[in-house]
Amino acid sequence: MDGELFPRTRTEVAPGAVHVPDWLDPRAQRELLEACREWARPPAGLRTVRTPRGGTMTARQVCLGRHWYPYGYARTVVDGDGAPVKPFPGRLGELGRRAVADTLGAEAAAGAAYDIALINFYDGDARMGMHRDSDEKADAPVVSLSLGDSCVFRFGTTESRARPYTDVELRSGDLFVFGGPSRLAYHGVPKVYAGTAPPELGLSGRLNITLRVGGL
Repeated sequence: MDGELFPRTRTEVAPGAVHVPDWLDPRAQRELLEACREWARPPAGLRTVRTPRGGTMTARQVCLGRHWYPYGYARTVVDGDGAPVKPFPGRLGELGRRAVADTLGAEAAAGAAYDIALINFYDGDARMGMHRDSDEKADAPVVSLSLGDSCVFRFGTTESRARPYTDVELRSGDLFVFGGPSRLAYHGVPKVYAGTAPPELGLSGRLNITLRVGGL
């Protein structure tokens, strides 16, 4: 399935990696969007992420619970305004456990004490290169929720950034969970389809809410 888009049905893309279309209903999407807008405000708000080599990521980011920077976690925005990171809301933890239970089963969700959220905002030109979520010390599944514009989500292997990989179209309200043997798989966003967000949502661009267990 290298490079081929999966249909819009619940799909196990790889062992431990599950895509569920339309997991969030329109009301839940609106509520989550309003919360993201509050979290994005300063202090410790939406920022441009700078890489160790001096470049910048095209997707902007705000963090909850712990602040992520390349390549670690801190309690303050060490690469921004220096403010304490905003707290991780308990409702996001509940949402994360429900997502894992719905995709990987109750046993996988039982010990998942979600405490970190990375929220990435993509405009129409933003991308995310292939990478692994490997800065956490816990191996709980990663929960990814999409709002706004559709995108191509590229999901690869745990061995390298190169092929083989599978392209999945993520739309507003979609859920993607990856854990178990796919927990450290390389993944990225090579394309955002600008202007495809549901008009009633009132969002121009794409938000990706990623929930993680830090184990820090």
